[in-house]
Amino acid sequence: MPADSFTDRIKELLVRIPRGRVAAYGQIALLAGNAGGARQVVRVLHSSSARDKLPWHRVINSRGTISLRPGAGYELQKELLEAEGVEFGDNGRIDLKRFLWSPG
Repeated sequence: MPADSFTDRIKELLVRIPRGRVAAYGQIALLAGNAGGARQVVRVLHSSSARDKLPWHRVINSRGTISLRPGAGYELQKELLEAEGVEFGDNGRIDLKRFLWSPG
């Protein structure tokens, strides 16, 4: 059954991001049908990740970095990603050519 709202489409995409891959907020928004909806992706992650068991840690910004600040979730997100095999460069960036999810 197709998702009937932007929020539903976001959630459907989020659960499809495989272990060891990441997606960008804007990428999810675009795939869900609203290219300018990256902030709505953030809202969905914030409000629904625990309840809907969304893999929030697999969503990063378009620069390939974690948006959360140190002491406010950064360390946990990095630890979860590294446990799945995602590697960070010395600059704290993830190589998007290597780890960015491309739905097929």
